[in-house]
Amino acid sequence: MNSVIFLTIVLLALSSYFFGRKKAILIQSNKRLTALPKFYGYYLAIWCGAPAFLLYALWSIFEPSIVRFFILSDYSSQGLLEGELNLFYEKVKSLSRNQYSGELTAELQRSAEKYLNFRDIAKWSKVVIVLSLLIASTGYAYTKISNNTKTREPVEIFLKGVFFLSSLAAILTTIGIIFSLLFQTIEFFQVIPLFDFVFGMHWYPAKAFVRDASEALDPSMYSDTFGAVPIFAGTFFIALIAMCVAIPIGLLSGIYMAEYASKRLRQYAKPVIEILAGIPTVVYGFFAALTVGPFLKDLGLSLGLEVSAESALAAGGVMGIMIIPFISSLSDDVITSVPQK
Repeated sequence: MNSVIFLTIVLLALSSYFFGRKKAILIQSNKRLTALPKFYGYYLAIWCGAPAFLLYALWSIFEPSIVRFFILSDYSSQGLLEGELNLFYEKVKSLSRNQYSGELTAELQRSAEKYLNFRDIAKWSKVVIVLSLLIASTGYAYTKISNNTKTREPVEIFLKGVFFLSSLAAILTTIGIIFSLLFQTIEFFQVIPLFDFVFGMHWYPAKAFVRDASEALDPSMYSDTFGAVPIFAGTFFIALIAMCVAIPIGLLSGIYMAEYASKRLRQYAKPVIEILAGIPTVVYGFFAALTVGPFLKDLGLSLGLEVSAESALAAGGVMGIMIIPFISSLSDDVITSVPQK
């Protein structure tokens, strides 16, 4: 149902653009327009889609919490812990989807029926209210463009607001990541001394997963456990392998593209090389873990050597391939920027 509502809003907004533009052309035959016809289409499309989509998004965000509140309101006064309430609510949702295989109680069955009733009410209420708002906002915008009111300024203000919110979201996301890492780092160094972390020679984080809660609070449990020296050494070693792979190939390919390749070859080869830079790093990592690592392991066994599938050679080699386009493009740009005379 949610996808149907979303597609309905999108299709009606797109249709409103063409309808508003056509309406502006009809108005233009009798009087002078206040903006280009496309702004009339933008104006009608924005009023058709933006309010309905905003309500749809807010409803979809808060609906699960509201339904959960009404379902657990009968049990919150019984002194149950938050974890117990969450477990009960998950059982209710599983039973409502016919996926529950545990013990069936009267309370659980009654709550599942109540959950289904609330979900149906919320679903159809969302459909009715969103479509009503869509029709009302579209009618309001159509009245405005029929009266030949200004449309360019509101459209530009709306787009500026969208750009500002997009920039603000990116900034707030970055700030949120920084603070989340900062708080976790402070909690980490309250248990692990900074000196032990920076100069520690052993990295064994699995030791931190203890079953006894009293042991988890004992700082001596983590002594010589979170040493960063192996992490730094492994990072530098993998970077060295990557540079040994990427620098010769990237530099030589850059020299060839700048000095020896014909214009026709350069026209096609340079974009192909730069496309490699657009491949996500997670794809390279997936390729290294599932293909290169096992291949090197089998190759080492055939030569009588013990090679791990998670070796630094696999990680460094794939990382070197990943940065070849950057070195090649940079070398090409540096060479071609030098004056020939």
